[in-house]
Amino acid sequence: MNRIKAQRPPLTRGARIYNGMPARELGSEGWHKPWSGGNGGNCLEAMKLADGRIAVRQSTDPDGPALIYTSAEMTAFIEGAKAGEADFLLS
Repeated sequence: MNRIKAQRPPLTRGARIYNGMPARELGSEGWHKPWSGGNGGNCLEAMKLADGRIAVRQSTDPDGPALIYTSAEMTAFIEGAKAGEADFLLS
């Protein structure tokens, strides 16, 4: 798995990063597709922010909303998915 490196988004000083903000405000550099499948390029992109939070956006809508998660939230999601807790989403 590719490691996601922290990037400083090109925000103006004092700008607030919040859940649902336009992803374009976080800049275009530093977004990664941590996994990709045979879905024609429709996937999630993630960016690790300088403060340790993780931003997620839809790759086909890079100007759409960004979901912002803490490191602990993302860890819980990934560990839960690995443990099968999200398997109901696949059936």
